Amino acid sequence: MRRASLLALLFILSCSVRAFAGPPFQTDDPEPIDFRNYEFYTFGSADGTAVAMNTSGPAVEFNWGALPNVHLHFILPLAASLPSGGGMNAVGLGDIETGIKFRFVQETKRRPQIGTFVMFELPTGSAAKGLGVGKTWYKVPIWAQKSFGPWTTYGGAGETLFNKVDGLRNFPFAGLLVQRDIGKKLTLGMESFYHGPEGSAAAQTRSADMLDLGGYYKFRDPGFQLLFCYGHTIAGQSENYAYLGLYWTWGHKSDKDDKDKDTASAMNRFAPPTVAGRW
Repeated sequence: MRRASLLALLFILSCSVRAFAGPPFQTDDPEPIDFRNYEFYTFGSADGTAVAMNTSGPAVEFNWGALPNVHLHFILPLAASLPSGGGMNAVGLGDIETGIKFRFVQETKRRPQIGTFVMFELPTGSAAKGLGVGKTWYKVPIWAQKSFGPWTTYGGAGETLFNKVDGLRNFPFAGLLVQRDIGKKLTLGMESFYHGPEGSAAAQTRSADMLDLGGYYKFRDPGFQLLFCYGHTIAGQSENYAYLGLYWTWGHKSDKDDKDKDTASAMNRFAPPTVAGRW
């Protein structure tokens, strides 16, 4: 029944104590979106234990490539808290998530790219109803990523900081993900994600290591995609995680694309007419 409830709640949102990152996975990557580019998500997510079910949806996420190697992040969530022990269910605005992703090491043939994605969770949700924390809280991670042809792996670790909130404690988290492109339309991935105990006021009262499976289906690459993920505990407190969303991206082409276009235009100007007509 709990798994059936999880699927039924996948399209509603609550802001659980742990913010979700790296849609659709819980592990994030260090790669910001390109300068002067944008991302928009609409999604539903769920995270639940025997203590309570916390869900997100409908929610919206917006990312902006404000500077080279830097993007700004914003999530506006509708939140729900559904206790398992007969407590009062609650639905309303959750804590708004803001953040800054900054890549400070570029990827090379032998070296991974490295960055951070600091989150600032604003106390807009009702703490009394379990929809928020009641104070600003933070996530401070380090992420690394390396690609090998159709394969990509990324992971890292960090700390969630609650600034002395009753019933909650600072806790570590870590994740490692491997994904592979399957043709031009589909990417599939698997991650192991760990978090420590989050405190007596959270649904995640004990630590858990989860195994999640998910991916992306590209209606247009990369402009429009379907994102999906589901996972369950393999060690520690029993926990379920799920995510389903739609993703759009648009913006200014990279400098490399502009240079390639300029080079092609120059070659067309000097090529014979029969050749230029084919380019």
